[in-house]
Amino acid sequence: MVNKALLIGRLGADPEVRYTPDGTMVVNFRLATDLQWKDKNGERLQRTEWHRIVAYGKLAEICSNYLSKGKLIFIEGRIQTRSWEDKDGVKRSTTEIVASNMQMLDSKGQMRSQDAAVADHGLAAGPESAPDDDVPF
Repeated sequence: MVNKALLIGRLGADPEVRYTPDGTMVVNFRLATDLQWKDKNGERLQRTEWHRIVAYGKLAEICSNYLSKGKLIFIEGRIQTRSWEDKDGVKRSTTEIVASNMQMLDSKGQMRSQDAAVADHGLAAGPESAPDDDVPF
């Protein structure tokens, strides 16, 4: 069986850092991907999809140090769905990508360049809010 997600998109906000009870760093951020097409009248349309990303350990450290809102990145990981009850007893759930690899795709000094060469930060590693910002690009 395979559970693998591969995404290229832009961060919707700076990564949020927290720690597990045993001291492991955890980073959460939102990633926007988009689909563009032309309708039957030739009008260009676009749809943005938001993804929740979580990284742990060394990869979380790297994400917290190098990523910021608007950065173009490649993420590889597995899809995970979690459920819990909030403080009011309401059952909640979320689906997220647990990152195992991240590569920055912006070239140095050009944070928003679409044709940027792959940066030299691809690393492997060992859960959450809805998007509240506008599309970052």
